[in-house]
Amino acid sequence: MQYNGSGIVAMVGKDCVAIASDMRYGIQQQTIATNMHKVFKMGDKLFVGLSGLITDMQTLKQKFDFRLKMYALRENRPMRPKVFSNLVSTILYEKRFGPFFCEPVICGLDEKEGPFISAMDLIGAPVLAKDFVVSGTAGEELYGTCEAFWKPNMEPDELFETISQALLAAVDRDCLAGWGAIVHVM
Repeated sequence: MQYNGSGIVAMVGKDCVAIASDMRYGIQQQTIATNMHKVFKMGDKLFVGLSGLITDMQTLKQKFDFRLKMYALRENRPMRPKVFSNLVSTILYEKRFGPFFCEPVICGLDEKEGPFISAMDLIGAPVLAKDFVVSGTAGEELYGTCEAFWKPNMEPDELFETISQALLAAVDRDCLAGWGAIVHVM
């Protein structure tokens, strides 16, 4: 998990949700690039952030795309965030004896249930939260900054500022993550 390094966080606001990640692509302490996207748009109101081994990240992204398209063909509707979270958990659990070295963070906005965030470990054990979830090598630092900055019922602008400051403060304390950030607010 520490081979490439990363920091991903998702936060809930008042009828909004945000996900953010750092932009560093590195191999241990050597930085290769500073424009690596680790958060992927899976639907109109659905994002997944993947931390961990880059090759497994790319493989999982392709599997998620395939399963989302198959669901859309079969069900004739987009996948809801909670259903996508269960799908990701199942995909990871299928490979539990030879796991993908990725820890996904899922965030979405559901018309019926409102904001949704979840995170998982290597074998798909989900953590559902109502405030924030974190992942990556900067996870411990992110827990501290998010606990300090997060408050309930934030508007989208305040949520953007909070998640940005929490991520930047955390990745500054982790040598395997950093080099900028990207934030998605829904």
